[in-house]
Formats: sequence, structure tokens, C-alpha cells
Amino acid sequence: MNFQLDIIKDKVEFFEAFSIQELEKKINDQILHNQAILLTVHSVTHQMYISEEGKRLYSAVVHFKASSQ
Repeated sequence: MNFQLDIIKDKVEFFEAFSIQELEKKINDQILHNQAILLTVHSVTHQMYISEEGKRLYSAVVHFKASSQ
């Protein structure tokens, strides 16, 4: 059995929520998880969509990169 570990250098994650506070909490929780595998935030992009019924949907894309230590 061959066992090999590869280092994650880049990771992109997508988030959605119905409030900006919920979106921020989801992103912050994932930042803590990714710090454990030595990834830091490289960039964040976000958008807000309003449906025909008037509901808001917030989304974000977070790009994590390996921290240079």
C-alpha cells in the first residue's frame, strides 16, 4: 500500500447565506479550519442578489493560499 501526502497550495471555497452576518460567520469558521492546514486568505469577492420576491442572497468566493513560513 502506497501512502503519499500532498501539500495543498491553493483552495477556492464558495459561500451563500441569507444575511451578511451569517455569511461572515461561515467565512470566519472556514478561515479557522484552513489555518490548521496552513492556508491563509489571499482574496475575497462577494455579491448580493435580490430575488423577484425581494429576498436577498449573499454569496462570496474566498481564495486561500499556502502561507509562506
